[in-house]
Amino acid sequence: MNMDLQPVENKENKPIIEAEEKECDSTRFEEEHKDNVSNSKRIAKNTMFLYLRMLLLMVISLYTSRVILNSLGEVDYGVYNVVGGVVAMFSMVSASLSSAISRFLTFELGKGDKNKLNKVFSSSVSIQILLSVLVIILAETVGLWFVNTQLVIPENRLFAANVCFQFSILTFVVNLISVPYNAVIIAHEKMSAFAYISILEGVGGLTIAILIDFNPFDKLVFYGLMLCLLALLVRFVYCSYCKRHFEECDYKFIFDFDLLKKMFGFAGWNTIGACSTILRDHGNSIIINLFFGPLLNSALAIAQKVNIAVTGFTQNFMIALNPQITKSYASGDKEYMMTLVFKGARLAYYMLWIISFPIIIESSLILDLWLKDVPEHTVNLVRLILILSLSDSISNTLITAMLATGNIRNYQLIVGGIQMLNLPLSYVFLCLGFDVEITLIVSIFTSQLCLLFRLILLRSMIGLNIMKFLKEVYFNVISVTFLSLMITMLCKECWNPEYIMLKSLFIILISMISSCFIVFFVGCKDTERLLIKNKLQRLFKVRGIR
Repeated sequence: MNMDLQPVENKENKPIIEAEEKECDSTRFEEEHKDNVSNSKRIAKNTMFLYLRMLLLMVISLYTSRVILNSLGEVDYGVYNVVGGVVAMFSMVSASLSSAISRFLTFELGKGDKNKLNKVFSSSVSIQILLSVLVIILAETVGLWFVNTQLVIPENRLFAANVCFQFSILTFVVNLISVPYNAVIIAHEKMSAFAYISILEGVGGLTIAILIDFNPFDKLVFYGLMLCLLALLVRFVYCSYCKRHFEECDYKFIFDFDLLKKMFGFAGWNTIGACSTILRDHGNSIIINLFFGPLLNSALAIAQKVNIAVTGFTQNFMIALNPQITKSYASGDKEYMMTLVFKGARLAYYMLWIISFPIIIESSLILDLWLKDVPEHTVNLVRLILILSLSDSISNTLITAMLATGNIRNYQLIVGGIQMLNLPLSYVFLCLGFDVEITLIVSIFTSQLCLLFRLILLRSMIGLNIMKFLKEVYFNVISVTFLSLMITMLCKECWNPEYIMLKSLFIILISMISSCFIVFFVGCKDTERLLIKNKLQRLFKVRGIR
């Protein structure tokens, strides 16, 4: 009897069992592959929502900047941006925690633990409230002293600058408390809501710009007040949407020591990277004010506006892509994560290149058409800041993959330390008599150096294949860039019509067309070209085009 209960190996059944196991493995692979295809479609859909949002916001933002510059004048516009830059410097305290919040929320979504998700959200809100109190204390002491004693501000605009400083602090705090709500929307990949609310914010900004000339008060003070009120409205909409659609957004005061320890530990090391980025972007604005005054702050502010409008396209793509990279790591699907990292780096650069290349080539004409009076150095600053963004775009997916691991100490010490060299190096060069452009040239150099060390560090962190990345991403984008430049410059030299405007418009058109074709034939793989062809064929069929 006992012998009958023992498993008996049947050699005739063995091939059948092996076939069934292979079939199960194949089915499992297909299901996993199906999930990845579904995720890719979600990324594409979310990117489309964000692109439509960005197209509208870019038009609104560029027109708004022109109206504001004309209404406030170069001095007041420069004063507002440098004062706002001082407040933004205090985001060194908050930026690292904001990254920690986004990472932990997305990670828990990838694991599917709803109770832990609510703990992360509630803890995040509590942290941001406490952080807001700290920012207010620092801003009202150190910040107020810096604005009144160190910045170069005309005497008759000092009172208005101080009032704007107070409104900027309040606006910053409102945005700070709202970070967990924004992070939840992005983690859930509800980009349509994100797009609609952002459009509301853009339309509100345009309305404020139009009203500046009609208000009976000081224009600079009115502008700061209205931006503060707009921030309050937008944050109310964000919070209301999250509470209505996501159950984890039910705030409770929770003191989870282990969770707080992990979040603060992550944020502590991430502070180095956050500080280095903020010092580079907003620190340059402050040292330019110290050396050249508010007029060149105005030129830098215009360059930053152009950069924000253009890089918004890439940022939208990354907003849609980042949650998938983090969730893939959390679920253990590192192969799919690597695919997203490599493809994302290339596509982010190509999207930015196609839009920014015509602006780099013909920035003088574009600025003349956009603005009535173009401040000195603006053309060069626009070109350099776009080149800096192109350099940074290659690293975006690498940074997301690094944050997903949670093991960021060595990375931040090395890469963050290199990026922190921006401010002291720029200061030294300005002391030696270099022009304002040197600040962005230094930033481009350190950006490339940071990319090199990111690759070296991520090899041990996530098993990144450096040679594969260089071949499929870095050398690929260099080839696309070189070929686009060569074709466009040849056309520029070979055709010299009598009307300069006609030539400039022709070059803009050629640069865009050549970039698209080179990206398609040189930058894309065979599978990607086939996918694009199929999408175009479907689009033409839907519209009845034969």
